[in-house]
Amino acid sequence: MTKIERAVNITAVILPFVGFLAAIILLWNQVIGWTDLGIMAGMYLSTAFGITIGFHRLLTHRAFATHRWMGYSVAVLGSMAVQGPVIDWVADHRKHHAHTDEEGDPHSPHVGGGSGLKGLFHAHMGWLWETQGQARKRQYAPDLLEDPGMRLINRGFPYLVLLSLGPPFVLGWAISGTLSGGLTAMIWGGFARIFMVHHVTWSINSICHFHGFRRFDTDDYSTNVPWLAALSLGEAWHHNHHAFPRAAVQGLRWWEFDPSGLAIRALGKIGLAWNVVRITPERQREQLAEGAS
Repeated sequence: MTKIERAVNITAVILPFVGFLAAIILLWNQVIGWTDLGIMAGMYLSTAFGITIGFHRLLTHRAFATHRWMGYSVAVLGSMAVQGPVIDWVADHRKHHAHTDEEGDPHSPHVGGGSGLKGLFHAHMGWLWETQGQARKRQYAPDLLEDPGMRLINRGFPYLVLLSLGPPFVLGWAISGTLSGGLTAMIWGGFARIFMVHHVTWSINSICHFHGFRRFDTDDYSTNVPWLAALSLGEAWHHNHHAFPRAAVQGLRWWEFDPSGLAIRALGKIGLAWNVVRITPERQREQLAEGAS
């Protein structure tokens, strides 16, 4: 990783954190309204779904098929979550699955960073300054490299980061009619939202390979973490995901709340998703039986 890349990653971590602190100060002083919270919730859901449905289930694992314009749309939304360019993200995640919790995994708490708290920090944030974006794109994401639209979105990542701050500011200004209303909306819907999406996503890398419960026979340390499921839009059923990486729905039991899976099902009903990969109860029982044998 070059010094410039490391500096960019550090900035991408620190600025949202500073914005989050500013948001807490505004909250403490009651300089916040329902408009700010509504804008933050809307930006959180749209950009987090861009990661979970777009970067992860569609582009990394091809858990369903959709129109080209739809793929580009979720790639743009995922880029606005400020977790790195789309092709870098996909290549890193595919490498994670190729080397899960062993040498070569970009962000495992069990390798590269030691063990215990040191390993958790490496998986959560430390890897951003060491291995993030270093997976070979030609090896791990050749399909995206061959797509001119995805290459354009990948190159446009810095502009999409700036664009992600625009809608909260414009909406806040338009609704409140004041510049201060636009600024507080940008703090909450921009910087604080980026901070929260960051740490929820990074918790999948760290907590969901360290603490939780397991059900299937997998050669890794992946876990399901129920309390993280809603905030992560279903990604915290991470052990299920490692057992069946191409599953469009990762909440495999009726009580495993998976908003991203529900959204993909809804897209299927209106003709925006097809070839949706579903895991039958029979396949689940087979995986359980292998673990018991």
